[in-house]
Amino acid sequence: MGFAIESPAWRAGETIPTKFTCDGADVSPPLEWKSAPTGTRSFSLVAEDPDAPAGLFTHWMIYNLPANSALLAENQPRQKELDNGARQGRNGFGKIGFGGPCPPPGPAHRYFFRLYALNAKLDLAPGASREEFDRAMAGHIVAQADYLGRYGRR
Repeated sequence: MGFAIESPAWRAGETIPTKFTCDGADVSPPLEWKSAPTGTRSFSLVAEDPDAPAGLFTHWMIYNLPANSALLAENQPRQKELDNGARQGRNGFGKIGFGGPCPPPGPAHRYFFRLYALNAKLDLAPGASREEFDRAMAGHIVAQADYLGRYGRR
């Protein structure tokens, strides 16, 4: 098995529990990963909804996670820098940290949690935009692992 990410809170492709959405406590889900490639110097994570009415919507960006880390505990603080040195960017809601799924009523949306193994730490200030995040990672991605959850509202 290669580089992979998962959550103990739901099985891949299934419904994200309400606790991790705007209809619940809106806390970040627990995430775990394994088999980081050789040469990994840091990890970055983005959570995004490609089914949002206005196009791709970013729910979370966290970067410079230590290379020796293998998990993000549930309910990460919504602050620019975490105790382990990781930094968080500004999500599509205009806030720092995780903003849970909150689709309009209708069919369930897909939410991808994309973990990147990088060959560098990103020279990126806390509170970065999605565009800055993507630019900083360009040329540094060693591997990518994705995890899918779904969430819909009536």
